[in-house]
Amino acid sequence: MTFRYGATLRNNQASQIQSSVGSSGTLKIFSGAEPANCAAADSGTLLCQMTLPSDWMNAASGGTKTFIAPWTDVGVAAGNAGHFRIKDSTVTTTGLQGSCTATGGGGDMTIDNVVIAVAQAVTVNSFTLTAPNP
Repeated sequence: MTFRYGATLRNNQASQIQSSVGSSGTLKIFSGAEPANCAAADSGTLLCQMTLPSDWMNAASGGTKTFIAPWTDVGVAAGNAGHFRIKDSTVTTTGLQGSCTATGGGGDMTIDNVVIAVAQAVTVNSFTLTAPNP
């Protein structure tokens, strides 16, 4: 049997992700492939780290939450972005992770330029959380 979830439950699921990370989350963009899971150690070179705004996602609607722009900071190392991790306020616990590509590249998060240089501005162009509905 396959469960189907109502809109309220899906909105609550998507909102819980933001609640778990908290209002002082940190986005880290790394080179290379993402780790096997959120409990695994960071991998790749840290290319950019940004503190997320205190309210970093819009209200859930239809089981999805979109980011509240802008998310921008500068590169701390040179390399090609491959994945991201969003961590809680302690910057030690990973709440979620995914692929990172240029706009149109199909990644879980898209940024303006995946070739990052030191001190180069890095801007997130799109990021959406979607609660499952099998």
